Amino acid sequence: MNAISDTKVTATNHDVDAGSKQKSECVADVVKLMSDDKSLFIFNTIFLANGENSETLRTQLKLTKKQYYSRISRLIKAGLVKRQKGRYFVTAFGKVVYNAQKLVGTAVKNYWKLRAIDTLGVANNNTTSKEERSKIIDLMIGNLQIREILLQQPDFL
Repeated sequence: MNAISDTKVTATNHDVDAGSKQKSECVADVVKLMSDDKSLFIFNTIFLANGENSETLRTQLKLTKKQYYSRISRLIKAGLVKRQKGRYFVTAFGKVVYNAQKLVGTAVKNYWKLRAIDTLGVANNNTTSKEERSKIIDLMIGNLQIREILLQQPDFL
C-alpha cells in the first residue's frame, strides 16, 4: 500500500514539473513567434481588423500564400488567433499578449528615459526617498503602466 501511494506522489510531482516546463516553453514560443516581423505584422493586423477574411488580410499585407499561411498557422497553434467562419480573430490570450507587446514597445520608446532613471539610482531605490523617486519617475515617464512597474516595491523587502 505504501509503495502505491509513493508512486502517486512521484507521478504528481513529475506532472507539476512537466507542466512548469510546458509553460516556459510556451512563453519562449510566443516570444519567438512575436519576434518575427511578418508574424507580428499579421497578428497586429488581425487585432486591428477584427474579423477580416484571410484573402483580404493576405492582399493587404502583400505576402505570398506560403508566407501568410505558415505564419497564421503558427499564430493559431500558439493560441493567439482563432478562425471562425473564414475570418480570423484574436483570442483572449492573444489580447493579453497584444497589450504586453504594446507595453514593451512603449518601454523601447522610453529606453533613454529608463536609462536616465537607472543612472540616477532611482530605479533600484538606493539613495532617494520614496517621494523623490515618485516625483522623478512621474516627471520622466508618461505611461501609467510603466510608472506603476517602476514604483513597485520588490516582494522580498
